[in-house]
Amino acid sequence: MNILICGSMAYDTIMVFHDKFKNHILPDKVHMLNVSFLVPAIRKEYGGCAGNIAYNLKLLGEDALIMATVGHDFEPYSQWLCLCDLSPKYLKIIDDSYTGQAYITTDEDDNQITAFHPGAMNLSHLNSVPTDAGISLGIVSPDGREGMIQHAKEFAEAEIEFIFDPGQGMPMFNGEELLNFMQQATWAIFNDYESELMQKQTGLSLAELSKKVKALIVTRGAEGSQIYIQNEMIEIPVASPKVVNDPTGCGDAYRAGIIFGITNGYDWQETGRIASLMGAIKIEHHGTQNHNVTLLAFKTRYQENFGSRF
Repeated sequence: MNILICGSMAYDTIMVFHDKFKNHILPDKVHMLNVSFLVPAIRKEYGGCAGNIAYNLKLLGEDALIMATVGHDFEPYSQWLCLCDLSPKYLKIIDDSYTGQAYITTDEDDNQITAFHPGAMNLSHLNSVPTDAGISLGIVSPDGREGMIQHAKEFAEAEIEFIFDPGQGMPMFNGEELLNFMQQATWAIFNDYESELMQKQTGLSLAELSKKVKALIVTRGAEGSQIYIQNEMIEIPVASPKVVNDPTGCGDAYRAGIIFGITNGYDWQETGRIASLMGAIKIEHHGTQNHNVTLLAFKTRYQENFGSRF
């Protein structure tokens, strides 16, 4: 099965604030916010939703094609993709733009403040879903606004099943546009904050939204996740990380687990647990593409966490 990952490619600058944001932000002064955080720890990593999802799928033994627009500064990332045996076939270089740049500050509570320069991502609509590559499953993850709308439409017209994953791009769309995505998509996935925003924007409950897709997934951090299938809601427990180092990219790792489960025909209980464990393995490592695990080791940890095999 050929999997197409539509979304951002970015360089991540990750900074760690050795305190809690809440200790330095006065709720009654947010209208005149002027704060500075000392970040003695800083790292530059390869990231972006599409790159992260494809990287995690590769760890699980699945090849995925990345479709994204990148900038003139992409060469180091391109070399990394080559080392990871990830194809650059559907990457389009925009010569007068930078690759997306994310500046992420994380505090001791794993809260994050992110500034993002989209760069070449804004031109993602210059790429089109290929109709001659045997694509049988896709995902529309955070990307340029026009690109997300176009790629969802192209998947639907080609009758290719896909996941709608708006992520931090959700504020770009109004309620009508979000409902249109849901009507085109086969599955949808949000974190808990995004699910609240989705309900507010569309005026529909999660139960009502779930009836528009085969499954609607809501991730809830340390509280696990929930999978809504029509009138049923499945609770997915959280997997236990050996250590908590960096939450950045956990959502993308989780999404790779969901795609892996769908691709291999696992039921939703198994698929959700696979996704949960991928997120736990990612959180043990700094950066979004620095963790590594064999499928055999992954299956062992799955059994340790959930008392069963897949």
